[in-house]
Amino acid sequence: MSEIEHNLAKSPLHGVWRLHKTVVMVGMMGAGKTAVGRALAQRLAVPFLDSDAEIESAANMTIPEIFARDGEAFFRTKESQVISRLLEEERGILSTGGGAFLSEANRAMISARGVSVWLNAELGVLWNRVKHKDTRPLLRTGDPRATLAALYQVRVPLYAKSDLSVASDGDAAIEQMVDRVIGVLETRPDVLELN
Repeated sequence: MSEIEHNLAKSPLHGVWRLHKTVVMVGMMGAGKTAVGRALAQRLAVPFLDSDAEIESAANMTIPEIFARDGEAFFRTKESQVISRLLEEERGILSTGGGAFLSEANRAMISARGVSVWLNAELGVLWNRVKHKDTRPLLRTGDPRATLAALYQVRVPLYAKSDLSVASDGDAAIEQMVDRVIGVLETRPDVLELN
């Protein structure tokens, strides 16, 4: 499929969306980056990219296995390399892991080559979404809720540095979240334009 076909989609108003930069979904684990990102990509008819999935594919291991074998520092280095590659390869919607935006270098790279959108969810919403999953290596502790709360306190001020922010309140359906994201993207004609 050509770049033009990838980056053009009809809006409900019969206009055409044109995506000029990759939209990078950032936020805490459980904020909805993958689910909302995938639905947003479908709505805009652009590729959906997932940095964690790309890392797992390249390593032929799961994220928890990478953490266990090589440690978090190794993972974060690989994560930065993958995000850089994905930002270069094609425009689309990129879902990142919860820790990706903590790196100042990653934040600068994302803002220079794309646009970051923070899915801002309250701690209670996040806990309800992740408490029954064992796929989160950072929550494999004696008190995962306290661990999540500690991560939340450290990370929220960094997520607040994102280019755009959308409330993820836990009540909105995925399609409503996509509407919210498109609404904030429309404030940035350098990113998303309706022709």
